[in-house]
Amino acid sequence: QLQLAESGGGLAQPGGSLTLSCTTAIFSLELYAIEWYRQEPGQEREYVSCINTDGDLTYYSDSVKGRFTISRDTAKGTVALQMDNLKLEDTGIYYCAAKPGCLYSGSPSYWGPGTQVTVSL
Repeated sequence: QLQLAESGGGLAQPGGSLTLSCTTAIFSLELYAIEWYRQEPGQEREYVSCINTDGDLTYYSDSVKGRFTISRDTAKGTVALQMDNLKLEDTGIYYCAAKPGCLYSGSPSYWGPGTQVTVSL
């Protein structure tokens, strides 16, 4: 179900930064762990990061660790993905998803439609 909404995608140069945001008007994001995935055409969707419901535990794939930061803004009801030192291979459609916990093995309950991130010279 598409109940989430991503924003903040766009074009950046290698070494640049972008900040993505995930929100919803349907329920409180605080009730769910929020994940970020990305996908390039013809490739499988790749896990990027997750933040737990309390916002005190975060997880990252090895490909983005040290460059991306996931965080919650409880006042705004959003989850952000700060992407620094972008690389060409970070290009793709980025999706946020909601699930009961970061270590929950099942599929996310809700997804957004995705936002395009393009890293190019």
